[in-house]
Amino acid sequence: MDPDKLIIRVMKEEDMEAIVDIDAQVLGQRRPVYYERKCALALDDARQLVTSLVAEQDDQVIGFIMGNVYLGEFGIPETTASLDTIGVHPDYQGQGLAIELMKEFVTNLKKAGVERIYTLVNWNDWDLLRFFEKSGFVPAKVVNLEMQLT
Repeated sequence: MDPDKLIIRVMKEEDMEAIVDIDAQVLGQRRPVYYERKCALALDDARQLVTSLVAEQDDQVIGFIMGNVYLGEFGIPETTASLDTIGVHPDYQGQGLAIELMKEFVTNLKKAGVERIYTLVNWNDWDLLRFFEKSGFVPAKVVNLEMQLT
């Protein structure tokens, strides 16, 4: 990654294919339906609070970060946000790109009056847990519950 050529900007509809490709390279499977839904929400003008960003170098999307802002949902009184998805092309991992995306994401949320950001991480995903710790995240004072239906 060349920091002088790096551009972090608001996500656009035409970025979706690159986002799906990056995600597929990282996870090993394509999830176009997930990203169609996520991008539709991120690009909805009525909901737009600049929470979904892409990193671009030499006119190619090389990373992305997506989230949502909540205004009192889940009985939480303050304005909160969630970080749903972050992805960095394998060729650019380990070069600080995810940190740069996170910085811009946090800056935008602060400007929007967000007081707290939540995210979910698998308890044994040590690399991702380390990344979030470096970014300032700490364990939340909530319990994530689940119910198996099948």
